[in-house]
Amino acid sequence: MAAEEGVVIACHTKEEFDSQMAKEKDAGKLVVIDFTASWCGPCRIIAPVFAELAKKFTNAVFLKVDVDELKDVAAEYNIEAMPTFLFFKGGQNIHTVVGARKEELQAKVEEHAHASASA
Repeated sequence: MAAEEGVVIACHTKEEFDSQMAKEKDAGKLVVIDFTASWCGPCRIIAPVFAELAKKFTNAVFLKVDVDELKDVAAEYNIEAMPTFLFFKGGQNIHTVVGARKEELQAKVEEHAHASASA
């Protein structure tokens, strides 16, 4: 599992996504999911920021889901705009950031990752 620390994990199948979510729920880690699309300009702009956060906060898990590739996952989480970032802890959605809002994304990752490190 250490190989997955510090990187964004791209999920290409629903099974892969469900497996990651189940594993991290059991581990009690913060999970941040980037719902993105290849054609989305703001998504491409925020992607390097998301990757830097993954490197910085190795106690959290960063997943990337292409809404066109995994339509069923996007529908399950009611994703209507890209990028949308969902924050999960213990299987519960604890925060949502809609849009390429760098400052809010960084602040919420910091807040929730530190909360999970001290838990």
